[in-house]
Amino acid sequence: MAMLDDDTSRESSVGRPTLDDFELVRVLGKGSYGKVLLVRHSRGGQGKLYAMKVLKKTDVVQRRQVEHTMAERRVLQNVQYPFIVSLHYAFQTPTKLHLVIDYCPGGELFFHLSRDTRFDEGRGRFYAAEVTLALEYLHRMHVVFRDLKPENVLLDADGHIKLTDFGLSKEGVVDNASAKTMCGTPEYLAPEVVMRRGGGRSADWYSLGALIFEMLTGLPPFYSNVPGKVIAAKRQGVSVEFPEYISHVARSIMVALMQEDPEVRLGGGSRDGEEVRCHEFFAGVDWPALERRQIAPPFLPRLVGNEDVSNFDREFVNLPVNPSFCDRAPTGTREGPARFAGFTYDGDADASDMSVQ
Repeated sequence: MAMLDDDTSRESSVGRPTLDDFELVRVLGKGSYGKVLLVRHSRGGQGKLYAMKVLKKTDVVQRRQVEHTMAERRVLQNVQYPFIVSLHYAFQTPTKLHLVIDYCPGGELFFHLSRDTRFDEGRGRFYAAEVTLALEYLHRMHVVFRDLKPENVLLDADGHIKLTDFGLSKEGVVDNASAKTMCGTPEYLAPEVVMRRGGGRSADWYSLGALIFEMLTGLPPFYSNVPGKVIAAKRQGVSVEFPEYISHVARSIMVALMQEDPEVRLGGGSRDGEEVRCHEFFAGVDWPALERRQIAPPFLPRLVGNEDVSNFDREFVNLPVNPSFCDRAPTGTREGPARFAGFTYDGDADASDMSVQ
């Protein structure tokens, strides 16, 4: 188990989560933001597996992501939905921030697309339907996701989806009010976001259209290895080209979702996700049963044991689990808890109506 040095100060006190409560098992992912680790909760002998997102405070500050990081923490605490990862614990050490969320052993949708090239229409429809419900729920909570892409759609052990990574989400968005900043991955961004004209709830529906396109074709719309070409295509209003094998109904919903005008776009009206659910692409979907997770997914992840990480990129899972990544860094690299005040969260205490810092 990874242990902190005895002289390392901690934000949390007795009864609140600390790194000592978790055993580091495997590396699940790594990026510019930090790492995602598979961890086992050891406090009280529970032994439950979680995913732990670890962020370096200095990186968060230098990249001016403090508010985005705090927003992610708030959104994760406030949302409770079957198709969105849940936050269980959050805590900080002098140099790191830790978010402990659901572990989804099925891995990223991106992993399965990379392996299978593309999905058949039935499988793509199922995932798109669950994503639609998740986005509609977020919009009811006045949250715009802003980063829908295959890497941020996870599969749980039963094959249902869960949205993850709310670092770019925007709180307090009412109706189709716009957030002016440009953020996200270009292939999935709505044209109004690319052109910095703002992006409200309708921008999420454009991203859903791009996600459906990638699920059914294997590549995102406007895909190019040439830097800037994707953004240029959206600024110039270039139309999406569809392969011949795409069905009429699938083409219809993608065209409707990827309309350049956010007010004309499917889902861009006052009915939001209801418009999307009523499209003929989703004809026959039992939405109440889907929301209750009563419809069997078209694909069940192959898993051997609770710690099976075969649905994650070998580049990451083969990395050594280095406890020092979570330990304190050399003197001079610390960021005090005041900058991240209110970050700590204990889901166990919250469930028992105890105070949350």
